[in-house]
Amino acid sequence: MTTTLPEPVLAAGCVLWRRSTAPGGLELCLVHRPKYDDWSWPKGKLQPGESLLACALREVEEETGHRCVPGPALPTVHYLSNGRPKEVHYWAAESAGGHFTPSSEVDRVRWLPPDEARARLTRLRDSDLVPVLLDALRGAGAL
Repeated sequence: MTTTLPEPVLAAGCVLWRRSTAPGGLELCLVHRPKYDDWSWPKGKLQPGESLLACALREVEEETGHRCVPGPALPTVHYLSNGRPKEVHYWAAESAGGHFTPSSEVDRVRWLPPDEARARLTRLRDSDLVPVLLDALRGAGAL
């Protein structure tokens, strides 16, 4: 007997970055979600009729207050959330500026150099995106 999992919950987000004078020349934006007490990338669920990229850009602005310029697609992350499969599509995205305002969904953001960001992220699946991002930015000539 074969069991099939339900359709995955679709979500999208960005690994938001900005140029910096910090070692390595850039900082990554992490969001703190008080509901889960975790540090993650800005991301959220797809709304009906919304494209994955539009969802990613909307979620970045809602959670961080920053507009961004999307860059290369990053690997899609698959995991179970409350027993249901979840599929999160990510893009590298450079900040185009903005201002963070705390909310009940995201109460803090931190801009950190890549190594510090990787260490601060709560989940391995999130921290695994840091070296992929750096390779993608080098490949695109952004670094």
